[in-house]
Amino acid sequence: MNSETMNEAAKSGEMKNNLTSPEHWQRLVFMLLFAIMLHVASIAMWVLVALQFIFTLLTGKDNRNLRDLGKSMTLFISQALDYLTFNTETKPFPFADWPRAASADAQNQAMTAPAETKPEEHS
Repeated sequence: MNSETMNEAAKSGEMKNNLTSPEHWQRLVFMLLFAIMLHVASIAMWVLVALQFIFTLLTGKDNRNLRDLGKSMTLFISQALDYLTFNTETKPFPFADWPRAASADAQNQAMTAPAETKPEEHS
């Protein structure tokens, strides 16, 4: 056998191992599960968006609890997409804790806080 034939045989054996590996097929099952969960999460997110909009229309301001729920849902969606796209091997909820968002109020204050300025000197 020449080296090219041996190389092809090794690749063929590696491919067979990959195709019969239970880890790959198990991951496929998890990927299908998370794809379904993402579909449900997207529907839930649209319901949340509608509720937040209605709440804002009725009260003139948004609901902090709905904002926090929306943030934690976006974190879950991000974690699920990371798993589906092979950017992580860590499985998201329900195999990990539900992602907790820092209070949206605290995040908004941090994002909108003015930069520190020096006090003006008066002469």
